[in-house]
Amino acid sequence: MTAKSKTKPKKLKSKTEARNERYNKYVEAISPKTGVAKTLLVSFAVGGLTCLIGEIIFNIIGSLFPSLGDIMAGNLTLMLLIFAAIVLTGFGVYDIMARKGGAGTFLPITGFANAMASASMEYKTEGLIMGTSVKLFSVVGPVLVNGIVWSTIAGLIRLAISALTGG
Repeated sequence: MTAKSKTKPKKLKSKTEARNERYNKYVEAISPKTGVAKTLLVSFAVGGLTCLIGEIIFNIIGSLFPSLGDIMAGNLTLMLLIFAAIVLTGFGVYDIMARKGGAGTFLPITGFANAMASASMEYKTEGLIMGTSVKLFSVVGPVLVNGIVWSTIAGLIRLAISALTGG
């Protein structure tokens, strides 16, 4: 046997693999480079600002309507934040905020409202029922399922720990 026959032949790249490799190089070349520290700081600031706005709304509601109590003031605050996120999504402002603010715009309430409103708007041409309503719940479904499953698992773990420790 010759030395040539002992070595494995080089695998020729398929056209698809070559195209994918060229595309990945192109994407890497044109993608903006961001620093991790800057991205984290901006996300933290945007998320903190959203929470600050929520606190301000909560305090204003509490001051204007002291008889409501903290629970009702909190519920009204959440409803206003959800409403604001949906309106900002409808006008295309939330997308701009998300591009600049990164993960800070994905706070549970406002980010979830944005995701639902975006899905509804995207499929509105398919009609009220099969477009807007169905696609709205395509976002809600996985969130609810995961929320129920993981909270059940957490509850069972807590129950088991309580049973083992006698507390």
